[in-house]
Amino acid sequence: MGSQSTAKTLFLLASMTGWLVVGAALMYLFPFVADEVVSSDVTHLWLKNLSRSGYNPMLGWVGGGMALAVTALGNILWYKRFDGKL
Repeated sequence: MGSQSTAKTLFLLASMTGWLVVGAALMYLFPFVADEVVSSDVTHLWLKNLSRSGYNPMLGWVGGGMALAVTALGNILWYKRFDGKL
């Protein structure tokens, strides 16, 4: 079994966490995107009911966008500087 540096292990864990947050933001945005794409009475009602309980799609856009930017930048820097693969 091969060995891996502690720095690479921490990078992989941080990267996986970042991509997990991006995926969660996409799931959070699904009702909004469904309402924009399908735009039916059902999706309007779904979004209206979610909005009553505090649903705000801006949280998904901003949080997911920031997580995507930080994770992608971290991956680019890691592979460019430490792995030399880019």
